[in-house]
Amino acid sequence: MRFSDNFLDEIRDRLPISEVIGRHVSFDKKKTNAARGDFWACCPFHGEKTPSFHCEDRKGRYHCFGCGVSGDHFRFLTELEGVSFPEAVERLADQAGLPMPVFDKRQQEREEKKATLYDVMELATGFFEQQLQAPAGARARAYLRDRGLSAATQKTFRIGYAPDSRNALKEFLAAKGVRPDQIEACGLVVFGEGIAVSYDRFRDRIMFPIPDARERVIAFGGRALSADVPAKYLNSPETDLFHKSNVLYNYARARKPVQERNRVIACEGYMDVIALHAAGFPNAVAPLGTALTERQMLLLWKLNPEPVLCFDGDSAGLKAAYRAIDMLLAGLEPGRTARFAILPEGLDPDDLIREAGPEAMGEVLDQALPLAQMIWNRETAGGLFDTPERKAMLETRIRQAIAAIRHEGVRRHYEQDMADRLAAYFQVRGEGGGEWGRGGFRRRGAKGGPGRTSGSGALGPGGRVTASPSLLATSYFSRGKARVPLREAALVMGACNHPAILDAFFEEFVNLPLSSQAASNLRQWLVDFHAGEATDGERLTVELVRKGIGASEFKALVEQLDAQLAQNRTWQFAADAAFDDALEGWRQAYTLHMRARALRQELRAAEQALSEVDSEENLERLLSIQAELAREEGTEALIDGFGLSSGRPLKTF
Repeated sequence: MRFSDNFLDEIRDRLPISEVIGRHVSFDKKKTNAARGDFWACCPFHGEKTPSFHCEDRKGRYHCFGCGVSGDHFRFLTELEGVSFPEAVERLADQAGLPMPVFDKRQQEREEKKATLYDVMELATGFFEQQLQAPAGARARAYLRDRGLSAATQKTFRIGYAPDSRNALKEFLAAKGVRPDQIEACGLVVFGEGIAVSYDRFRDRIMFPIPDARERVIAFGGRALSADVPAKYLNSPETDLFHKSNVLYNYARARKPVQERNRVIACEGYMDVIALHAAGFPNAVAPLGTALTERQMLLLWKLNPEPVLCFDGDSAGLKAAYRAIDMLLAGLEPGRTARFAILPEGLDPDDLIREAGPEAMGEVLDQALPLAQMIWNRETAGGLFDTPERKAMLETRIRQAIAAIRHEGVRRHYEQDMADRLAAYFQVRGEGGGEWGRGGFRRRGAKGGPGRTSGSGALGPGGRVTASPSLLATSYFSRGKARVPLREAALVMGACNHPAILDAFFEEFVNLPLSSQAASNLRQWLVDFHAGEATDGERLTVELVRKGIGASEFKALVEQLDAQLAQNRTWQFAADAAFDDALEGWRQAYTLHMRARALRQELRAAEQALSEVDSEENLERLLSIQAELAREEGTEALIDGFGLSSGRPLKTF
């Protein structure tokens, strides 16, 4: 009886080899490191007193340094117990919770078809590699050169080029004897109802082969060279070979570097992986056009028990990080968690490496936040918890989040960790400490003074978690690499320079969506400063705010933003502008900010939909949103009353 490679791989992926072997041996407690997936025992194949038998969950292999036996899950059972291979497969499938496949002629035909499809994908990969080096690939080679990808890196990742033709790949494969149905089954052409003649799916794109865990090419990702193409990145559709929610790009190649460095980096896309690899971080992987899935998280944990999840420094990246929190909570176990590395605003890994060097990327990774800190940051971000009802809401949100943790012991420790954080937060507010009881957070005496908290991160004014001083002091902040978007800088600095704006737009300011973490931290500081200083009827003045900023960690950031506003002539938000101008400018900037944000969210959704389903309907929707966004940006300078009272020229942003 022949089992498919995919079925056997599924058993290996679901069932750590230590669970198979652990039923027959007792692991040595001194030499074993369960958190890293390294287990040692006395060899069950020969008598010994000193443990020399080793198994490793990452590789799914065992080896005895005494007698030399080695193998995988199935070989262990066949050699130790003398069972047949089919019986070993059946027993391990049952242990992994997988139903046995039903074998029939059709199943056999499907497996033979899949084996042939791997050959077709290999032919296509070679074709794209050849085209990159041909005259037609000159522009693609120039693009890769400009992105800093050396010939060695291109060869390592087998990067290619799909020519700007509707049938170049199809004709090449047909000349090699590949049937049309095989080309269609690989997702290499667009075909179906309403399409008289199928045509190449990838045209005028730089091609990135996507390999599986056995380094067989199962799909492609294509990066458009033309700026007017609706979908900049396009992946292969779902096929018999490719299910994108089950695949991590660069998984096979990253396994050895992950083991050597004891760290796996999960970034957002294959360009990020390649940029990291070229910069000296070969231990990086990425999902493929989707949010991180439970299946992909299991693959990450198989590589390392504490993967670093790296997200771009924009609002979309932060939202993706928050979604990842909810996805992975249920799978937490003792020693198995994740850390979060959030890049500076507006930068992806390639941008950061090109602008500030690999050292800056290393700093971001080294300062990755624990999962508990990310939960706290998410639930407190942009909130003002100054009433009993709001405090109860904060506690309820945190309780609901950690209730998703299935492991009782891990959940209990998270409850205590969050109780400590709440105690520190309320202690700063002068309410004493507390602990988590059945009815929720109970007050008790708390040790420590203002600013005390558990976990990493720093408590800013009013007990808020802000960027740590070490992060604010890093090179890309001190050299202005934070790159706060101009409109966000104007909105935050407008309130700093004209604190009375808070009286008119307090709710809008508190809930203002900001993509820049630096701007968000400054906004939160100002809100807390307003709550703490403007007491007894005292009006908050710009002099009072500036004095507070001068004594805080935000002094350098405010100087940077002042210079940015002056350079761009956004005079309405300067300290010397008339308050009426500042108030009207802030109102209109806020309106534009919220409208543009909504349109960009719609644009991202439309781009994602088009990358998944290449239909006329999705294309028309995307083009409509692009046109509307262009109209909005083109009319910003025409809004009546925007700074006209002082007669100065208008700066749009």
